[in-house]
Amino acid sequence: MTKRSPSKYKIDRRMGESIWGRPKSPVNKRSYGPGQHGQRRAKKLSDYGTQLQAKQKLKGYYGNITERQFRRYYQEAVRRPGDTGENMIGLLEHRLDALVYRAKFVPTPFAARQLVSHGHVKVNGRRLNIASYQVREGDVVELSAKARDMALVIDAVNSPERDIPDYLDVDPGKSAKFLRTPKLADVPYAAQMQPHLIVEFYSR
Repeated sequence: MTKRSPSKYKIDRRMGESIWGRPKSPVNKRSYGPGQHGQRRAKKLSDYGTQLQAKQKLKGYYGNITERQFRRYYQEAVRRPGDTGENMIGLLEHRLDALVYRAKFVPTPFAARQLVSHGHVKVNGRRLNIASYQVREGDVVELSAKARDMALVIDAVNSPERDIPDYLDVDPGKSAKFLRTPKLADVPYAAQMQPHLIVEFYSR
């Protein structure tokens, strides 16, 4: 069963930008926030507010994952050697649903989570339905025969909306091999992500 998420475009409007870069995003027409108070003049954010917004943006980008799970990624990133922010991005990009999205098998991270949870994705030939599963370098992720014929998948594969990053080796609409853990600069975010602010938020 998939986790029910709030409207993805409300996340866009709350952030004031199209975080997935989709042309359908309502923020392209209405740059103010959602709700009856959305058109009030935006206040200047405090340092805490800026850090919180950076966290909410990155958390929302990956299908609005839960706070508990997101904090675990931070804690694991701290334990690993190297830059904590870069480690956190690497962990998020190792998610199975993130890889399905990056390979352009689906149009959004929300659709990627649903495709995985419904059992349409295999890792090294084994069917998995856990969206947060950590794919390892060298693993091959493939779609089931049924998924390959889905209109959602066919449209995403043929869409010019996004490019496939070079840390994946993709057979369009069929399979993708995870070559290496990316750095922040390697990940094709449509909006600027600031993991160093998230590290500051959690280390207060």
